[in-house]
Amino acid sequence: MATSARVFGNKCRALMAAAKSSAAAASSSTAAAAANAPPRATGILKVQSVSPALAKFLGSPEASRSGAIKQIWDYVKSNNLQNPSNKREIFCDETLKSIFDGNDKVNFQGVAKLLSNHFPKAA
Repeated sequence: MATSARVFGNKCRALMAAAKSSAAAASSSTAAAAANAPPRATGILKVQSVSPALAKFLGSPEASRSGAIKQIWDYVKSNNLQNPSNKREIFCDETLKSIFDGNDKVNFQGVAKLLSNHFPKAA
């Protein structure tokens, strides 16, 4: 770098500074376009078609995994189906039994596993 500085003098610094600013401008325009684009739902937030049993419970043929869990949790709270001595346990009524393979009790941490059967795999 020392020899090129002697050959080009101060012009080398001016050229390097111009290159940095144009690259920064290009990346900032890309960031601005990404900020204006709507966020794309992926993973558990992605809306998918669901099984007929879960669709009947949710009242919609499509749902996200997180949305389905939230609606189940709201149903459990509103119908007082949580075990008072063990808050992690849910007592299943007939409606929940149709979703949870006929189980009488479900551990809340196992709800996601039981719901995976109701969300078909993407081909």
